[in-house]
Amino acid sequence: MIALLRGLLIEKHPNQAIVETGGVGYNVTIPVSTFTRLPDPGGEVRLRIHTHVREDALALYGFLTQDEKALFEKLIDVSGIGPSLAVKILSGMPAPDLTGAIRRGEVDRLVRIPGIGKKTAERMVLELRDKMPAGSGEEPAAPAALSAADQDVLSALLNLGCGRSQAEAAVRKAKAAGAPAEFEPLFRRALELVR
Repeated sequence: MIALLRGLLIEKHPNQAIVETGGVGYNVTIPVSTFTRLPDPGGEVRLRIHTHVREDALALYGFLTQDEKALFEKLIDVSGIGPSLAVKILSGMPAPDLTGAIRRGEVDRLVRIPGIGKKTAERMVLELRDKMPAGSGEEPAAPAALSAADQDVLSALLNLGCGRSQAEAAVRKAKAAGAPAEFEPLFRRALELVR
């Protein structure tokens, strides 16, 4: 199975990256947290890969850190959470915050993530509370300002299952509320306004 991809970043979107390695372009599904730390297209990238095999498909899920990949793999072990929902969960809350919320049993905080209902949040806490690491250092973040950040935020919200009008309104409100024009702060603020 593919465990690591290192190569040239051809394209990047809030939920997808295309990485060329050895003359082959790999389509990798990524969470927003990985997207914000990727270099510009044309730069070299190294992604930790989870290869998901089904009867009808082979899908690659990529992460910049081993911790994020490990958290993804724990999430997909929870009954009712598949790889797509796990990526949405990782996109909806930074990994250290998610780990802490699960360890502390903060169901109310988990249900704010789009696609997570109360039963799913309770299952996450029940099945993962004892499997979460005690306390880890902060993930490196510091996303750079992106051109067309509004479009990227809108695209990310749509990929998380928000309706277009709801997503557009959330982006407008986040900007009006003074959210920074950088992708991640604007995305997080807009995500709070969607709920």
